[in-house]
Amino acid sequence: MRLLVLGGTHFLGRHVVTAALERGHDVATFTRGVSGEPPDGVRALHGDRDDADALPRALAGWAPELVVDTSCQTRAAARHAAAVLGGVAGYALVSSLNAYRGWPPGPVGREDDEPTWDGEDDDYGPNKAYAERVVGGAVGGGFLTARAGLIVGPWDDVHRLGWWLERIARGGRVVVPDALDQPIAVVDARDLASWLVGMAERGASGAVNATGPAGMTTLGGLLDLCREVTGSDAEWVPVPEGDLLAAGVQPWVHLPLWLPVDMARTAWDVDTTRARELGLPMSRPLRETVADTWAWLQRSGRPPLARMAQLAEPGLPPELEARLLGSG
Repeated sequence: MRLLVLGGTHFLGRHVVTAALERGHDVATFTRGVSGEPPDGVRALHGDRDDADALPRALAGWAPELVVDTSCQTRAAARHAAAVLGGVAGYALVSSLNAYRGWPPGPVGREDDEPTWDGEDDDYGPNKAYAERVVGGAVGGGFLTARAGLIVGPWDDVHRLGWWLERIARGGRVVVPDALDQPIAVVDARDLASWLVGMAERGASGAVNATGPAGMTTLGGLLDLCREVTGSDAEWVPVPEGDLLAAGVQPWVHLPLWLPVDMARTAWDVDTTRARELGLPMSRPLRETVADTWAWLQRSGRPPLARMAQLAEPGLPPELEARLLGSG
């Protein structure tokens, strides 16, 4: 079938393209065309999603039957997709747990029981909830919204897991939060991508909390895997939360994947029953995900951080790390 990927050159979108090609689809991507091209064998369509004329102009002569949307960030992008793609048989939108009004800190129960944002705030979570309503209203029964949590794997240009891998690979004493037992749930981008294509094929509908199961690992377990796959001699230097915050360490930014204990207690508690019922894998072995991400980083070098215009640079600044190690 003719399958359009909105996005398709970065991280999850790139894996969606690969999965769609492997399943025999005629694949096109729609991107701005300023930061790379999709894999071979794909129609590369270009335009700005915030331009109302761009998508219909790009699709002239090629009508998609299925859509996987990995790049809807603005309300304009949602409206323009709804105006052009409402007649497709299956549309899978990558949304976010941030679409819920109460996350973070959570917890998040079954999808239909949790309220989503409904205001006019021009922010990430409210914009995702708006896209769900607008595109879903246009597509109807074949619309699925995947409220994703933490996605990891090769081609990750946000560079959270990648930063830990690179820092741990350098070895020596490494600052870590003293709450290494806090839970974490992740989904491998390749598993999520293949599942999204399958959901579009089936014309599946509704909202799905698309992440790994609660309690699948801990922050300490993930960092231990990073040390193992890099062959590092890194030594953890646990620093209490109060000391980290007093030193100006920003949770999730300076120490990626770390949350303060009060938030971590519930933020990872997400009901994924429906995702499992619809066949989203529990997650391939986490060691495989970490090892493959490290292998990709070694081949490709530090990613270009294409989305860093909207996100803070991840990782602990060297001068802050030195100060914390000096007091540890």
